[in-house]
Amino acid sequence: MRRSPRDVESSTRRVSRRALLLGGAQLSFMGVLALRMHYMQVDQADKFRLLAEGNRIQIRLLPPARGPILDRRGVIVAGNEQNYSIVMVRENVEDVDAVLDRLATLIPLDPDDLERVRTEIKQRAPNVAVTIADRMSWEDLSKVAVNAPALPGITPEVGLSRIYPLDKDFAHVAGYVGPVSDYDLTKGYLADDDDPLLGIPKFPVGKVGVEAKLEQILRGKAGELQNEVNAYGRVMRELGRHPGDPGSSVTLTVDAGLQNYVQARMAGESAAAVLMDCRNGDLLAVGSAPSYDPNKFVRGISVADYRALTDDIYRPLANKAAQGAYPPGSTFKLVTLLAALDAGVIEPEETVYCPGHVDRSGRRFHCWKRAGHGSIDAVNSLAQSCDVYYYDVAERVGIERISAMARRLGLGERHDLPLSGMSEGLAPDKAWKRERRGEEWLVGDTLNAGIGQGFVLASPIQLAVMTARIASGLALKPRLIKAIDGEELPVEPAPPLGVADEHLRVVRRGMFNVSNNRRGTAFSSRIDDDDKRMCGKTGTSQVRNITAAERARGVSSNASLPWERRDHALFVCFAPYEAPEIACSTIVEHGGGGSAVAAPVARDMLLQALFDGTPPLEAYPANQRNTIRERQKTLKLRTADASNGEVSNG
Repeated sequence: MRRSPRDVESSTRRVSRRALLLGGAQLSFMGVLALRMHYMQVDQADKFRLLAEGNRIQIRLLPPARGPILDRRGVIVAGNEQNYSIVMVRENVEDVDAVLDRLATLIPLDPDDLERVRTEIKQRAPNVAVTIADRMSWEDLSKVAVNAPALPGITPEVGLSRIYPLDKDFAHVAGYVGPVSDYDLTKGYLADDDDPLLGIPKFPVGKVGVEAKLEQILRGKAGELQNEVNAYGRVMRELGRHPGDPGSSVTLTVDAGLQNYVQARMAGESAAAVLMDCRNGDLLAVGSAPSYDPNKFVRGISVADYRALTDDIYRPLANKAAQGAYPPGSTFKLVTLLAALDAGVIEPEETVYCPGHVDRSGRRFHCWKRAGHGSIDAVNSLAQSCDVYYYDVAERVGIERISAMARRLGLGERHDLPLSGMSEGLAPDKAWKRERRGEEWLVGDTLNAGIGQGFVLASPIQLAVMTARIASGLALKPRLIKAIDGEELPVEPAPPLGVADEHLRVVRRGMFNVSNNRRGTAFSSRIDDDDKRMCGKTGTSQVRNITAAERARGVSSNASLPWERRDHALFVCFAPYEAPEIACSTIVEHGGGGSAVAAPVARDMLLQALFDGTPPLEAYPANQRNTIRERQKTLKLRTADASNGEVSNG
């Protein structure tokens, strides 16, 4: 049957419409596909190229070399040594336990360390390397490298580890580093630090001292390692290495040779000493005894070693020079006298009669000399350390002026130094007692404060600052950092102390007589060199109240008491008298009398600093030279070579 022309035309129109619809749909699909391809291949080319590279390139952070810490002459105080270690990246391992078991058959691994590694691997991101073992021998590292095909995810590495070549000498100053802890990152001083390096397990950070306070300066910037890996995550080859930026070097004002002498001279004691340059505030030595080996903390200190440190009644972990807060005893009489002279309540030649005690408010306040000193003036009151003179003067000048002078001399102030736990000390006044104790200030409080007892507290660093300010007449600030990356830090000229020169001269003359007058309390510890005459002030601070019954029986003698109940021995000094260069403060905890115990120690340290090494025997009193000669032979000292930063035992 033949179709009519009309039917053929209608059928053709239907086919054409369908073809157009189908063609339009195909064109639309192709257009969308082309646009999508353009978007992915052109607009997002960089993004997808990076994703593609990520499938075959593994990127890891490289810890930078930590900046060294040097002494003022360039001797290395804290440096780095080569360290062999092995790490594991979990995303490259199918069976972590199996790989660790195979590794344990090759090298000795402590079961506790393996358990720690398993815990860390679960806690860390899959792409973060976890250290399995460090400080390995070259032989063990070679075994791991040779068996690499059987140890997927395991990588031998050669890095740097912190080392303290002067071990105990700078433990309290430089401090030490240790693995970053969760506490450091959440509640510690690194809580606001977003450096990706801190995410690396066992990454070393400063824990105390300069290492902690200058952490960001010493740390440096992370590097980057690019490795090509196969489909199983095994490293095929290294594609690139960018070591990052090493940390900045830090140069201290401390002299390694002098610091070593200070530590050696205090051996066997619980003590602290600070030597400060009277011309610019440089801290030349900051000693605390006994000390400890910071290298043990870097490597992971054992429970037994740590317990030995914490159980020691001499407290080796404490930096007594910075953290200690002690009653300054009679060394504080320098403050009381300057406050009285400055206020005009006493004249230098005016005398006070000392019968051996004074009675105030129904209480008797004793002088250290039972028979009393008789009539005594300002200069001799310091030389003979008359307590009654300072009871009288303190009552007349008042605690407010005494405290104000103490703060002017650097006491009751936390000095800005990069040391842990810096003590603020205490220069108390009426408002302080009312606020902290809820009590009113008493006359007896003033009398006790006048001789450095009662509520008054000071650290050895503060006492050194006080002495340097009296010696120079300048408001010197203590300085511990000399240079960063070899660039000297500017030293701002110290302003005048604001105390009349004639008053300072009276105090200096009294300090001169302490050491150079036969009736002076430190005459036996004098420097017998006309060009280096020492000025000083002894101090003996009580750590308990002496009852009337004990005083009558003579039980107050330190020799009859247990160590922890004996008086602290203190001495502050500077030299030379005419042109002061070095100031020193020393405390021997529970050492007894300042004149007998602390003064000879401080004198020896001061001479060591003035002569820049072992002083001649002629600088000592003639009757002590044989003893000094024998002591110089027995002191365990190091020699330091600044040309290569090395030290050796001498």
